[in-house]
Amino acid sequence: MEEIEEEQPDQLLQGSPALQGERVVFTGTLASMTHHKAWEFVEQHGGQAAQHVSRQTTLLVVGEEGWPLEADGSPSVNLSQAQELIQEGTPIQIIKESDWLALIELRDPGVNVDQLYTPAMLTQMLDLPVSTIRRWERQGLIKPVRKIFRLPYFSFQEVASVRRLSQLLESGVHPRDLENSLQHLGKFFNEIDAPLSQLTLLSQDAQLLLKDEHGLIDPRRGQRVFDFGTEETAVPELADEESFEGTIEFTEHLKTDEPEDRSSDEWFQEGCQFLDAGDAKSAIEAFRLALLGQPDMPEGHLHLAEALYLDGKTEGALERYYAAVEWDHDYIEAWTQLGCLHNELGDPKAALHAFEIALQVHPDYPDAHLHIAEVLHQLNRVEEAIPHWKVYLEFDEMGPWAELARQRLEELEDDQLEQFS
Repeated sequence: MEEIEEEQPDQLLQGSPALQGERVVFTGTLASMTHHKAWEFVEQHGGQAAQHVSRQTTLLVVGEEGWPLEADGSPSVNLSQAQELIQEGTPIQIIKESDWLALIELRDPGVNVDQLYTPAMLTQMLDLPVSTIRRWERQGLIKPVRKIFRLPYFSFQEVASVRRLSQLLESGVHPRDLENSLQHLGKFFNEIDAPLSQLTLLSQDAQLLLKDEHGLIDPRRGQRVFDFGTEETAVPELADEESFEGTIEFTEHLKTDEPEDRSSDEWFQEGCQFLDAGDAKSAIEAFRLALLGQPDMPEGHLHLAEALYLDGKTEGALERYYAAVEWDHDYIEAWTQLGCLHNELGDPKAALHAFEIALQVHPDYPDAHLHIAEVLHQLNRVEEAIPHWKVYLEFDEMGPWAELARQRLEELEDDQLEQFS
C-alpha cells in the first residue's frame, strides 16, 4: 500500500488565506483606508470582519492616524473591551495597522504610515493649515525626518498624533486624563514616549495667550479670549493645576520707538505668533522689523509674503516671495508659492516656470509635480501632465491630492477608450 506523505504545517499555510479563521475588529482611525474598505480586505483574505469586540474576536487592529482615544480622552471602547477579555483568558491578538497591512501583503509594512510628507501634503491629508504645522515644528512638537533645501519632510504618524491630542485638549479634555490614557496604551505599544512629550508641550502651549491693544488672543485658534481679570477665566488650567499668567505683551513692543532693542529673531518669532493667531497686520509689522535688522533672512521674506497674502495684498506677497528666492535660489517652498500665486493671478506660463525651477532644485518634490500637472491640464497640455501625476502618486497614495491625480488619470484613460471605440 502506497504511503501517503503527511503535509507539514508550512505546506498547509502556503495555500491558506492570511486571515483564515480570524474574526477581525478595527479600532481608531486607519491611515491607509476607511473601515469599510478594511472589512472588504478581511473578507477577501478569508477572515470575518466585525464592528465590535466580543469573545469571538481573535484580532484587533489599531489604526495609526492618531491614537485610539474617545472624545473624552479615554482609550477606545473596543480596545478597553479587548483588554478585559484578554485578562479573562480570551486569546485576542492586538496589532498595529502597519503590521496588519504586512500580514495581508497589501504592501510592505509602513509604506503609508511611515511615508514622509511635505507640509502642503499634510494640510490636504489632515485638514490642517500649513501655519499650524510650522508652529508645531517651532515648538518641537514635531520634528522633520529630513530637510531638503529648507523643505521639511515629516512622519505622517507623528503629525496625526499631535493633531489628535490637540483636538482633545481643545475640546476640554484634561491633560492628566489624556496622560493616563496614553500610559494605558503603552501596555500595548512601545511608541508611547513621543506622544507623552507631545502632550506636555501641547499642555504648555494651551497656556500661552497673546495680548494686543484689544485684549487677549488665543494663537492656536486665532480667537479673542475674554479677560475678566482673573487667572481662572483668562488662563486655562495647567496639567499640574498650578496657575500661570501666560500672556505676553506684543503690541507694546510694536509701538516702541526703539525697535533695535529687540533682535531680528525675536521680531520674527513674534511675527510667527501673530500669523498663527490670524492677526496679519501685526504679523506684517513684526516681520518688517525683523527684516530691517536682517534683510538677508529668506524665511522672513517668505513669512512676510504669507502675512501679506492673508491681508489681501497679493501683489505685495508675490514680490516678497521673489525676495526670498533672491536671497536663497534653492528655496523651493518660495518657488512653489510663486507658481501658485502666478496661476491665481492668471499667468499660468509664469507659474509653470516657477514650478519647473522648484523641480530643478529638487526633482522628487511631490507638490511641484502635482502643481505642474494641474497647470498643464488647465492649458490642455494633458499628455505633458500625465508623467507628473504618476510621479506624485509614487509619494502619496491616500490623500486628497492622490485622489485628484488618480481621477485625472482615470478620466484620460476613459477618454482614450471612447476615441478607439
